[in-house]
Amino acid sequence: MLGAETPFPRPRREAWPELVEDPSPPGSGAEDSAGQGIAATTSSSSSSSSLAQRWGEGEERRGAPPLDRDPPRGGEAAGGEEEPLLRGIFQIGKRSCDVVLSARQLRWSPIQPESRGGHSNMNVPCKEESVEMKDIFSVKLKRRRFAGQKKGGMLLGITVFVCLKKENKLKDSAVSFNNLSEDHCHSWFRCLKEILNGFPNRPKSLKVFVNPNSHKREATHVYYEQVAPLFKLADIKTDVTVTEYEGHALSLLKECELHAFDGVVCVGGDGSTSEIAHGLLLRAQMDAGRDTDYILSPVKAPLPLGIIPAGSTNVLAHTLHGINHAVTATLHIIMGHIQPVDICTFSSPSKLLRFGFSAMFGFGARTLALAEKHRWMPSNQRRDFAVIKTLASLKPEECELSFLPLKNSLQGSQENVTTKKERLKKSDSKVQWHTIQDYFLNVSIMAIPCLCSMAPRGLAPNTRLNNGSMALIVVRNTSRAEFIKHLKRYASVKNQFNFPFVETYAVQEVKVQPRTEIGYDTEENVYLHATSAEGNYPWNIDGDLMEGASEVHVRVHPQLINLYGVSIDELDDSKAMCTCL
Repeated sequence: MLGAETPFPRPRREAWPELVEDPSPPGSGAEDSAGQGIAATTSSSSSSSSLAQRWGEGEERRGAPPLDRDPPRGGEAAGGEEEPLLRGIFQIGKRSCDVVLSARQLRWSPIQPESRGGHSNMNVPCKEESVEMKDIFSVKLKRRRFAGQKKGGMLLGITVFVCLKKENKLKDSAVSFNNLSEDHCHSWFRCLKEILNGFPNRPKSLKVFVNPNSHKREATHVYYEQVAPLFKLADIKTDVTVTEYEGHALSLLKECELHAFDGVVCVGGDGSTSEIAHGLLLRAQMDAGRDTDYILSPVKAPLPLGIIPAGSTNVLAHTLHGINHAVTATLHIIMGHIQPVDICTFSSPSKLLRFGFSAMFGFGARTLALAEKHRWMPSNQRRDFAVIKTLASLKPEECELSFLPLKNSLQGSQENVTTKKERLKKSDSKVQWHTIQDYFLNVSIMAIPCLCSMAPRGLAPNTRLNNGSMALIVVRNTSRAEFIKHLKRYASVKNQFNFPFVETYAVQEVKVQPRTEIGYDTEENVYLHATSAEGNYPWNIDGDLMEGASEVHVRVHPQLINLYGVSIDELDDSKAMCTCL
């Protein structure tokens, strides 16, 4: 242990190379150095003052509050203050500081200078700063090295990497604790690592799927430039597969050894994520010896799924994180923020079609079918073209909807409840099934709120990630102008369901039975090979085009899969702006 004040001799500039961080990968000396690029120059006084602004206490506290997660251990002393595990002196920035480590917190305060009379100068303000251990995701030993040197070097201290939160966005930051004593630094390093290893749900090994064709073919760049360096910094081992064709990830998930991993990560859009979630749940049924053709009570997915947004649509990631931000999604995975989520099964009368979080039938499915036919167009142009073209040929679908309402929750839009009940004809009073037969422009079935930039409140704002219900949203036949008003309302803070032709219900199960021939837009051949000759109809399942049978039965299964993220109730109100329609 050092004395009351440890001198930090500054070497002559010409005798030492420039201070650099260790570029070596995990397993080859990385744990003895600070990560390269992410924490560069964090020992400067500017980094120290930056953290001081974020974690100042009392009335001067400002910046972002940490996410609430319980620490792994810790005991409190009689006065309510936690017993320190270690205490020592480090240089932070340009000041010598008294640093105290407990199981819950790492705090430090500048050492007061002494006056000539030998008394401490009590008039100098002393502001203690701190960081919660639950917000630290990595600690490294920091060394000074010569140019080209990859191992060894003079030990300068330790660097702590922290997850900061501002509104819905997470980012990484670092603070360096400088001390030239090898024993002192190694003792602190081991203690910090022990505390970090005690936090539950933080992954050590991940299976990563990257869809190189998503959006503007940027998923590979997003992963290797933004995600992989953070995984490396957190000492997370990864097994990366760049998918080569649609269904590649699904086929691998059925065969790979999942027990070797703590989680699965998808770098792509909604379609890729939905495929991997479907694969994880199918694998769970296979491992449990279940019949995958007919699943009434499916087994929970074996591993949590992380979603890195890199697609043309990122509704699932936006709903989980409150923002489309790759670094935020990565830090949720590193920090082990687990969120149980409801998911649905989509089945024909004879077999399981797939697992999914949300679905659209009618306008939403026809728009996707047309967009898929024009994949050669840029994503934004393709989406706008498909919406406008489908609106130009807007026609309703005649179908019969049967649904089982959630108990004590027959909810609707702003329509009069008595009027709505008159429209419902009960087909079986015992199980309380209800049936509606009419012409519908769109039918949405969603187990999650489905937030996105075009719908800041969500496509289904009245549901949650894991409340055990689905939102059934039906849009009856109306004029094109009224339907466009309804679509535009999604981009505002107003109630998008406040129309006489829109109804919403909280349900447990839904059966959709189309009654008309499909294929309105024969000029564009919108439905491709999903023709009425086979009795198939287009469905939009999580942004993927699926051919549904003449009858599709949708069931919600509460908390069947764990995703890396937070509950929508923990997210701040979104202020996203939109320029759609």
